[in-house]
Amino acid sequence: MSSAPPVTPNGGYGPSGGEPSREPYHHPTAGWGAAMSVGKVLAKAKEPVDSARIMTRMNHPDRGFDCPGCAWPDDQHGLTLDLCENGIKHSTWEMTPKRAGAEFFARHTVTELARWADFDLEDQGRLVGPLAYDAETDQYVPVSWETAFALVGETLRGLDSPDRALFYTSGRLSNEATFLYQLFAREFGTNNLPDCSNMCHEASGRALTAAVGTGKGTVDLNDLDQADALFVMGVNAASNAPRMITSLAHAYERGAQVVHINPMVEAAAGRTIVPHEFAAMATFKATRTGTLNLQPRIGGDLAVLRGIAKHVLERAERDPKAVDQEFLDRFTEGFEAYRDLCAGTAWADLEAASGLDRDAMAQAAEVYLSSARTVISWCLGITQQEHGVDTVREIVNLLLLRGNIGREGAGPCPIRGHSNVQGNRTCGIDHRPKKEFLDRLAEACGIDPPRDPGLDTVRGIEAMHAGEATVFVGMGGNFVRAAPDPTYTEEALRNCELTVQVSTKLNRSHLVHGRRALILPCLGRTEKDLQEGGPQAVSVEDSMSMVHLSRGMKRPASSHLLSEPAIIARMARATLPGSATPWEEYTGDYDRIRDTMQRALDGFEDFNRRVRGPHGFRLRQPARERIFQTPSGRAEFSLAALPDPSPGEGLLTLATVRSHDQWNTTIYSSDDRYRGVRNLRTLVFLNADDMRERGLAEMDLVDITSVARDGSRRSVHGYRAVAYDVPRGCAVGYMPELNVLCAIGDFSPQSDQPLMKHLAVEVRPHRI
Repeated sequence: MSSAPPVTPNGGYGPSGGEPSREPYHHPTAGWGAAMSVGKVLAKAKEPVDSARIMTRMNHPDRGFDCPGCAWPDDQHGLTLDLCENGIKHSTWEMTPKRAGAEFFARHTVTELARWADFDLEDQGRLVGPLAYDAETDQYVPVSWETAFALVGETLRGLDSPDRALFYTSGRLSNEATFLYQLFAREFGTNNLPDCSNMCHEASGRALTAAVGTGKGTVDLNDLDQADALFVMGVNAASNAPRMITSLAHAYERGAQVVHINPMVEAAAGRTIVPHEFAAMATFKATRTGTLNLQPRIGGDLAVLRGIAKHVLERAERDPKAVDQEFLDRFTEGFEAYRDLCAGTAWADLEAASGLDRDAMAQAAEVYLSSARTVISWCLGITQQEHGVDTVREIVNLLLLRGNIGREGAGPCPIRGHSNVQGNRTCGIDHRPKKEFLDRLAEACGIDPPRDPGLDTVRGIEAMHAGEATVFVGMGGNFVRAAPDPTYTEEALRNCELTVQVSTKLNRSHLVHGRRALILPCLGRTEKDLQEGGPQAVSVEDSMSMVHLSRGMKRPASSHLLSEPAIIARMARATLPGSATPWEEYTGDYDRIRDTMQRALDGFEDFNRRVRGPHGFRLRQPARERIFQTPSGRAEFSLAALPDPSPGEGLLTLATVRSHDQWNTTIYSSDDRYRGVRNLRTLVFLNADDMRERGLAEMDLVDITSVARDGSRRSVHGYRAVAYDVPRGCAVGYMPELNVLCAIGDFSPQSDQPLMKHLAVEVRPHRI
């Protein structure tokens, strides 16, 4: 056996490099920094000409493929290079010429591979054929597709209850594959459909559904172009949704105000050079992407929003036009109670809870008051908190005060992560399906779907840990690294009778397996999908409800790969041999899947024709038309109590974030350009005063210990302390490294989301 790559100084996650360092970043985002980074990526791809050609097809639904990265909407005006640095990295990572085939797995045991860094696992390249775990040799060995599917079917049919199986999906599964996947699970007999939304934007969906009757945002790209003010909360757009930076720059250029509300002043709040604007690139002309920064303490966002609302309502006492009374009277419920709540909340309490003074909140409120049309956007910095649902509802409260829902240039705008995470939920990945959806699915597909709620991600992990769920099927992603409490999660997966991972590359989750295990390699988004009916296209839904086609352009990495719909259909047939569902017909021509989807899903009528139009079609959002499908038939104000975000005496509140050179759990390097970090991932960003109070200097080694609700403690050791512009009492570090600090029981009771951005921790000098 050959030896493993050396363990890196970055906790076994990122690649090895030189000495760690940090230098504050003062340059524009994107621009030449992104161009140089992309050049290095294409050079490393060993197919730079082909890779560059493929880039011109990214995010062009009429002639190309949808970026497998983020869910930001595609340009609607024919932009040739509608892409970003992260999208190119993501696609090129998938298009690597490296292969992890039978010879590789014959050289390495699973025990050995488990000692490798995550980067080195994925860096072996694309998987080329189905693999099964051989316990006798402790290796993955090649098997035929028929053998793999037979094992899935035999194991699932042998369960004493369908609810002992979990069907998980990440956010990149296409709409067609998503529909087949949930149909398979429900025809099998369970609603156990946990997904990455359970860990990311579950709070957004629950809050928006309660407030305005839809779990999605109401805005589109045109609204961002027409808004007088944009509020951006809890997100570093430069890394999480880089193409959003173009909208922020254009907003500034036309005179709109752009307010960033984030404990960290991120690069996205500064300046940018948009790479596809060649004159700006040639002249190094940067455009501002922010006009005001507010830095609340972690967990203080609801108090900030209420402070802005309180200022608006106090102004309305002198100037009734400060609120849209006609809108409030016609379309909302609960305004008077909310007005009283704001009036009864003392400014001193708002300052203590937010970490901001009254003047700062008033300044943001004046921006809101001067804007005729306002969009408020947010990401995981809002939702992965204990009071995430209440905070999103407070966003809606603020928008309602001035009628900023249901008209152009205004509305709520959740910033989704993975490319089709919103489409997954639209097309049926939901452990709590509505009766109306199940009734329509039953009629369209001729099945009797289960009616009881299933398990979400946290409950699913607990069920595996307790031995109540014994089969785990994962469609994409790296579940072990994305989930909270990795030690607990790994124990849970190892309890399973069978784990099945549908993937493109080797990752940590393949090495944390059940007693039997399969790795089923699939086509990537960039690759041609040739079926019986000819070349196929799949559809995706972006974060603003546009549904469009995606056609892979590149030859598949292996002739033995199957598409995601084909893998799902063949698992279903092996499990349900007597099923009347035409699984084989669905696999041969995806138009047939869409024909069924149009009968089963609201808004997908005439699916095949509409999705082939220019840029596809937009799903109807009743709230955008001021049709609020709530119990009252109106948009409903919420009356949440003001939370106390203090973590406790001597503790800090920790939030986990991604670095710039990372996408979800995939780490491209140990650098973080926009935060000035090189060769380091095991760090914690701290306020300089908090460091001095603890006797810490820059780059000192520290131990970080979380204090869970049940009193249990989890620690990491030997991290580097890095001074950063964050509020007192706050700390920030990278995921997935610091997921270990989030106990399985530390989740929001409002959303069931793990508290990845709301952990109480101690930070102390490292003890050798």
